[in-house]
Amino acid sequence: MKILISDAFDPSLPAKLEVFGEVTEDKARLAEVDVVLVRSKTKCTRDYIDQATNLRLIIRGGVGLDNIDVEYARSKGIQVFNTAEASAVAVAELAFALMIAVPTRLVDGHVAMSGRKWLKKELKRSELMGKTLGLVGAGNIGTELARRAIAFGMRVIAYDPLLKSHECVDLVSLDALFGQADYISLHVPLTDSTRGMINADTIAQMKDGVTIINTARGGCVNEQDLVAALRSAKVRAYATDVFMSDPPDAACPLYDAPNAIMTPHLGASTRENMLRIGDVVVRILEDFQQHTA
Repeated sequence: MKILISDAFDPSLPAKLEVFGEVTEDKARLAEVDVVLVRSKTKCTRDYIDQATNLRLIIRGGVGLDNIDVEYARSKGIQVFNTAEASAVAVAELAFALMIAVPTRLVDGHVAMSGRKWLKKELKRSELMGKTLGLVGAGNIGTELARRAIAFGMRVIAYDPLLKSHECVDLVSLDALFGQADYISLHVPLTDSTRGMINADTIAQMKDGVTIINTARGGCVNEQDLVAALRSAKVRAYATDVFMSDPPDAACPLYDAPNAIMTPHLGASTRENMLRIGDVVVRILEDFQQHTA
């Protein structure tokens, strides 16, 4: 078996994979390999897949598969997997950090102090306790975020059409969630149904002063509509780790938006998570090897 590591994984991973065969990071050898490991940078388009004439397996280290033409790959007999469960804690912790930064005025306080301004009276804080968090998507990451929010005394509701029940949150309709939530956190893949789901019409359904957190995909939000809502204060704050592209285009309207907190797609970038991703990759390869021997 020949394995191509096409994107950045933990440095310990190549040695772990040598038991399965030859491991390379030379992308020029794409046509030779049986397995490709990618994260977000490599785009497994039709053209890419057509160049990989021996390819039998694609593994994405992370959540979602939107950088892979899954339907085309499977039509070619290529299996496709991700490591969604590995990243749940890392992304949930970042989502919670972004959420708690808003009412604590953490960024405002830091920026003021860096400018030698003492805004003790000006920066009024609020609390998460007693507020309602609405999860759009209650899978692995949403569930981990819910546990943390509940520990802080929040009420948590969720919309997830794939679930009939949930272990720790109340499932509601999307309209009900938009109408009740003080904080909305997105945890959905980018699909035709989720693309631009946060827009002028859905924002109008939300409570005045809502905070929106996005660690899912930038394309789930209509950035122009969101910026308009930030300027009118309909949306109190938008805290995001994801954008329309990595990095955002220089003309991205969020750069100049008020009350936007941005991080450079750090969700899965913890040392612990990268090790977990490697462990899941190994398990997938073990299963693949067993069933194709």
